Amino acid sequence: MTGTPVAEAKALYEAGRYAEAEAEARAVARSRPRDDRYAAAALNIAAIATGAQGRHAEALATYDEALPAFSRIFGADHWLTLKLRSDRGQQMTSLGQHAECEAECAAVAEAAGRGTGPEMSLLAASARNGLVFALNAQGRHQEAEALAREALDAHRVRDRASLVLRLGLARSLNGQARHEEALIEAQGADKLYRALPDHQRHPDTGAVELSVATALLGLRRAPDARRQAAAAHDACLASFGPDHSRTVEARTLLKHIDGTRP
Repeated sequence: MTGTPVAEAKALYEAGRYAEAEAEARAVARSRPRDDRYAAAALNIAAIATGAQGRHAEALATYDEALPAFSRIFGADHWLTLKLRSDRGQQMTSLGQHAECEAECAAVAEAAGRGTGPEMSLLAASARNGLVFALNAQGRHQEAEALAREALDAHRVRDRASLVLRLGLARSLNGQARHEEALIEAQGADKLYRALPDHQRHPDTGAVELSVATALLGLRRAPDARRQAAAAHDACLASFGPDHSRTVEARTLLKHIDGTRP
């Protein structure tokens, strides 16, 4: 998108400057015709940036505004439209709409599986990640584990999609009280996270520490778990603010650890 009307908003988002990215993207969207592709792209960036600030309901509303435009401009089966649906579905998890996320991500994963090319392959991995998260959130950890392993086997690239799938696998293992295995997966995710470029790491700030903390707590290593949970909370608070779902999850885990410590 270099040299396009949305280049600045995209760069601000990738730098983790979410409030500025949102403001810039919304300004671009307002300034262009309704069915302009850059207006649609700007709405997409605005939705992602709004969600990154913990304003999940507003983010979902912005996705709802962008989706008809994407369908008109690119077509319902285009990978960009399907990606928007996947991102929208995954935003639902932050609002507790896990069954809705499951249905939407399953539909996108199926559609992407019928497609060809690297975009569809990456989209399939992303949608399956949303599905894994939704299954975990509903307590269906064995299903989530099986799907995460299948998706990782299909997506062998060491990229952000592999990172979030490994974190989903660790979450499923923690949910089954298989904390040693979860810790191994979380530590592997940490190595992958550190190898990614800065702009790819920002959206997953605090996620590795949160996964490690949960595994350590399950292994009765409460002091170590608290250090990791505190690191996750501080990082999420600085990056996303107090209302983001991951910040809230880290804060809840901290309270749980403090409540169970002697």
